[in-house]
Amino acid sequence: MEETILDKWFAQTAQTYPCETTRFLATESDPFRNPVGSTLKKNLATIVAALLGRDERRDAGTAVEEIVRMRAVQNLTAAQAVGFVFLARPIIRESLPEIDPHLLNSKIDNLALAAFDEYVRCREQLAEIRVHESRRARAVPDAMERARS
Repeated sequence: MEETILDKWFAQTAQTYPCETTRFLATESDPFRNPVGSTLKKNLATIVAALLGRDERRDAGTAVEEIVRMRAVQNLTAAQAVGFVFLARPIIRESLPEIDPHLLNSKIDNLALAAFDEYVRCREQLAEIRVHESRRARAVPDAMERARS
């Protein structure tokens, strides 16, 4: 059942990308040629195991952070970058109708909050990098001008 949930969740998450990318993510199995697909599959599997309580040792929070770090640098809105977490809810409910809906909702909501926090952290880091790069780019011509004088 876990594999079915993972496959459906991966397929729906892959569909958040443009059509050509979706096909590539689904068909290319080489992790070096398809690092996004590989990262998604590996980490979604960890999250599924944690959501279903099958493997308490796995850290779903870390898996969510790895996916969000990758999606934060892609051309996605905040909702698109973290929305993959919510895609799991109907898939799990459909696949496992006996699961406690309150517990599932709580786990998914907590993962979504962690995803949003990580997204904000990543975007702040990207903004800082851009500011530093802009300052550095302006400083080099100024330094060259002073050296000529």
